[in-house]
Amino acid sequence: MIPSVQMTQELSERINSVTPSATLEMAAKARKLRAAGKDIIGLSLGEPDFNTPDYIKDAAIQAVNDDYNSYTPVDGYVDLKNAIIIKFKRDNGLTYEHSQLVVSTGAKQALYNVAQVVLNKGDEVLLPCPYWVSYSDIVKLADGIPVEIPTSLESDFKMTPEQLEAAITPNTKMLWYSSPCNPSGSIYSEKELRALADVLQKHPKIIVVSDEIYEHINYGVTEHASMAAFEDMYDRTVTVNGVAKAFAMTGWRIGYIGAPTYIARACNKLQGQVTSGANCIAQRAVITALTESPSKVQYMVDEFKARRKIILGLLNAIPGFKCNEPEGAFYVYPDITAHFGKTYNGVTIHNASDFAMYLLEYANVATVTGDAFGNGNCIRISYAASEKEIREAISRIQAALN
Repeated sequence: MIPSVQMTQELSERINSVTPSATLEMAAKARKLRAAGKDIIGLSLGEPDFNTPDYIKDAAIQAVNDDYNSYTPVDGYVDLKNAIIIKFKRDNGLTYEHSQLVVSTGAKQALYNVAQVVLNKGDEVLLPCPYWVSYSDIVKLADGIPVEIPTSLESDFKMTPEQLEAAITPNTKMLWYSSPCNPSGSIYSEKELRALADVLQKHPKIIVVSDEIYEHINYGVTEHASMAAFEDMYDRTVTVNGVAKAFAMTGWRIGYIGAPTYIARACNKLQGQVTSGANCIAQRAVITALTESPSKVQYMVDEFKARRKIILGLLNAIPGFKCNEPEGAFYVYPDITAHFGKTYNGVTIHNASDFAMYLLEYANVATVTGDAFGNGNCIRISYAASEKEIREAISRIQAALN
C-alpha cells in the first residue's frame, strides 16, 4: 500500500525528509524479485558471506547456559568494556577509560547517538564523498546540515587537506569519514591523516568521527591509522567500531565508541531513553571476539583479497568500467560515466541510479547506485559473495551491456 499524500502530511517533517537506506532498499527489491522466481545475485549488501567463527558462537552458547538474560548496563558490561580497552590499546595505540566507552546496538546506533548529542540545528558536518549511505540522513535527523566534499577516482576517493580547509565555515561542527572507506575501500595513511589533522588544528571546535568498522579488512598496502592516536586530536575524536564486518557478526548488532568523556556520557544518557543496553548474549560473545587475536579471522581477509583480484580483473575487462584498487573493506566502486547517455535494450542510462536499476532488471544483479554515497559517477559492488557468484554476476553484467 502506498501512503496517500494526506497520510504523509500527518507524519513529522523529520521523517519525511529522510531517504530510505539505498543498500537496504536494493536488498529488499532483490528479495522481492527472488520471491517472484527471478535468479538474482545480490552484490548490494555489505555483509560477509562467512559464518560467525565457532569460538565466538561457543562463547554465546556458554552465556545462554550461564543464564545471561537480564537487562544489561546501558553503556555495556564492565568486562566487555575491559575487552574494548584491550582492543583499542592493542590495535590502535589508544588508551580509554571505562567512562569513555559506550556499547550500542550496532555501529549505526553509535553514529546516531553521537550526532544527536553533539549537533544543534544548522550545524554543518563535513562528509568526504563517497561516504557511507546513512551518514547524511543521520546528520539530518539531528537537524544538522551535511556538507559534501567531492573526491574522484583520480584521488583514490580521498579528501585532500586543501579540500578540507576550503569546506570549513564558521558553522562547521564535525567531520565524519570512514577508513577503510565504505564504499571505495580507500584507506587514509597515517601521513594523510596527519595532514588533515594539521588543518583541523586551526579550527579547534571541530569534532571528528572516525568510523573504523572495516579496520581489520585491510590488504596490507596501507597500515591502519586512527585519528585519535594523534595526541592533539585525541580529545576531539570519536572512534567508532564494531564486530559486524571483520567477525561476520552483522546480525549480532554490537558496536561501540571511544570518545571524550562528555560525549560518551551524553550518548549513554540518550541511549538510556531509547534502547537501553545492547543484547546480553551478543555482548558476552563480543568479549571473546575482541579479546582473541585478530589473526583468528585472517582467513576471511585472505579470501576477500583473492575475490578482490578476481572481480577487478573481470570488471576492468568490461568497456566503460574504471576501478581504483581498494586497499580494504570488500567493495569495488567503479566509475561508470562512460555508459551515461547510452541505450541498452531500449533503456537509456542517464545516471548511476538508472544504471543500477538496469543491471537489476536485465542482468539480474543487485548493486547500489553511487548517488546514495554522494558520488553519482559510480556504483558500489560488494564482493562479499562466493567466487562462483562473482564470476556469474560480472558475466551477466557484461552480457547486458553488449
